[in-house]
Amino acid sequence: MRKPTRYSLLLVVALIAALVIAILLRKAAPPEAARLLPESDAIVYVNLKPLRLATHFDRTPVVRVPEYQHFIDATGIVPERDLDDAAFALHRMDDPNGPNGPVGYSEVFEGRFDGEKLAHYLDSIATARETYAGHTIYTVAIQDGDVTRPLRVAQLGYDSIAASNMPTAEQIHSILDRHRSAASPFSGSSLLSERYRDVPLLSAAWGIGHIGLPFSDRGAITLFGLQLPLPEDTTFVASLRYTGTLRLRVEQVSPSEQEAAQAAQRLSMMLDLFKSLQQIQPRNQEDTAFLKMIGSIKLDQHKDRAVLTATVPLELLQSLTSEATHTSEPPR
Repeated sequence: MRKPTRYSLLLVVALIAALVIAILLRKAAPPEAARLLPESDAIVYVNLKPLRLATHFDRTPVVRVPEYQHFIDATGIVPERDLDDAAFALHRMDDPNGPNGPVGYSEVFEGRFDGEKLAHYLDSIATARETYAGHTIYTVAIQDGDVTRPLRVAQLGYDSIAASNMPTAEQIHSILDRHRSAASPFSGSSLLSERYRDVPLLSAAWGIGHIGLPFSDRGAITLFGLQLPLPEDTTFVASLRYTGTLRLRVEQVSPSEQEAAQAAQRLSMMLDLFKSLQQIQPRNQEDTAFLKMIGSIKLDQHKDRAVLTATVPLELLQSLTSEATHTSEPPR
């Protein structure tokens, strides 16, 4: 009786070990929404659940444009309440003066959706439909001023939606192809495979690649009207995570240590300019929180990277999410 018992115990131990390894691999793997994204120049991911818990932005009164309110009434989806996480792929456009501007987007959203209502709504506004990999892709014409561009939308499952505003269906086809093989915890684009290992564990929001693209202006990155001393194709690894305090970390990846040192020097000069703002008398709580964050910024060089770190006051995050949700518009 001892041998079977011993073998049974060994089998149980082996199964438990395999389960633990599988769980650890899953935790170390990129989020599924990010793994589904197509090849791109950058990826931005946001886990909205901890953000919602920290800021209660879902309780902020929202003024919506009529088209967006119609979408909510028709589908029952309230994004600030129902979205759990979102992943965005940024695609550099060959023609920055085209309908998409300098950047196109592909997205995957996960949350709580009424699939039947959403399908009925999309069917009612679609200008074209396509069946691919067992899913219906709806093409919706999005009007933005004098420009019209297609937005392709597909339901991946009961809790996930994919969309892309790229000129062709290549990107949303890629998402659907990846969805069929999403069981692998390490599937995903080449950018995700190359850079996700640099994202700190338990980051609630992160971005990798050329994430300055949406802020590109004449080949440089512009923020708040201020041009940064960095080209638009600079590679970044940015993250936001809570470790007792909310920590922002932005790494600029350079081809060499020498270039990283030069970048750190240029950014240090700009940081001195920002820190001079601390002499300004704050007008409200938001100003106070912003100046507190500015004062916490540190800039270092680690081999081929210039690394900026800062502490983000929770009051500033609450203020920013409140402003972002106060007036909502439909996706473009």
